[in-house]
Amino acid sequence: MKMLLKTISYIGLALSVVPAVLVYRGELTADSYKLLMLLGMALWFGSALFWIRPVHGES
Repeated sequence: MKMLLKTISYIGLALSVVPAVLVYRGELTADSYKLLMLLGMALWFGSALFWIRPVHGES
């Protein structure tokens, strides 16, 4: 389960970085950029919180 969450998180992180490069190169419109960034942000924050946070009782 944790590996699946990490994979989803990294896909979301990629969706937050790759569109910026594509817009810079002129291969993506601003509207598509905003949509992909929103999707990437939702995936990252929606899944990373469950595997990054420390478990209580562990040091």
